[in-house]
Amino acid sequence: MSVNRLYEEMGLTRIVSLDGEAGRSCMEYLAKPAQCHSGGVVQGGFVTGWIDAAMAHAMIAKAGEGVVPMTLELKVSFLAPARPGPVFAEGWIVKAGRKTAFVEGSLKDAVGNLLATASSTMMLADRTRVESAAKAADVPNSPKQADGTSPRSMRCWPPATGSSRDCLTAEL
Repeated sequence: MSVNRLYEEMGLTRIVSLDGEAGRSCMEYLAKPAQCHSGGVVQGGFVTGWIDAAMAHAMIAKAGEGVVPMTLELKVSFLAPARPGPVFAEGWIVKAGRKTAFVEGSLKDAVGNLLATASSTMMLADRTRVESAAKAADVPNSPKQADGTSPRSMRCWPPATGSSRDCLTAEL
């Protein structure tokens, strides 16, 4: 899944702001009914993903495109239910070193009600090394597939009978 496709699936509407000097970001998402569980409440994984992406973008805004912020630890506090409609995820850097950063974030609804907060420890990885590792591992949508070749992937599922798993190598 490409980055643009990932953002589409997550419901990204726009990047509202990226402030490299301050190490801050704000991203607008459209929470969809399909992302909800009982009672029309957005499932917590989406809330977490939105804030995590905003925190990563704050780090990228500060450190530049050559850095891939990779979440090592993430804590989310859900303060109020997120409902379908526009939501705004914000991220900001608390402290950053050469290899590790501490970031925080929040999610608010369209009128500014605080829905969730988060804190994270991120590893600051070199983009070239991350992309090289993805290429070597034959990861779909890694730079290796830029030549138009189709990557191969293992697809497994529980078989109809027995306890073993059957796997099929398939073209993506």
